[in-house]
Amino acid sequence: MASIVAHLPPPLLVHGRKNVFRTPQKLPVSSIKERQNGVTVIVKAIGEGSESSTSLSIVKSVKNVWDNSEDRLGLIGLGFAAIVALWASANVITAIDKLPLLPSFLEFVGILFSSWFIYRYLLFKPDREELFQIVNKSISDILGQ
Repeated sequence: MASIVAHLPPPLLVHGRKNVFRTPQKLPVSSIKERQNGVTVIVKAIGEGSESSTSLSIVKSVKNVWDNSEDRLGLIGLGFAAIVALWASANVITAIDKLPLLPSFLEFVGILFSSWFIYRYLLFKPDREELFQIVNKSISDILGQ
């Protein structure tokens, strides 16, 4: 069971003397306490939560690769190399972002590529199915299935 606790300041909730904060009828709100300097709202989720099947299958795949691996030291080295590559790429991106005109150009290229990707793969149903097949094939190739 999950719960969220939020302390909201009065300007977000009160407009003049009217209280514009309304509790939706479908959400289970267990307690609302009004204070002089704000409002605390506690909301609890009802029902049973379950992990998604995708995350469970990824965990099972990783466990399977770890258990069947003969070279665990190599896997640890590969994980360390991935962390170093992530760190290095973040530093390269930070360095490129400090250049005067290059970030605007790269943002424009990103917008163009995103527009093309949406048109090519997401706009029509057969193209979405093709993208789904490409992603599934790539995942199975990476995991060696």
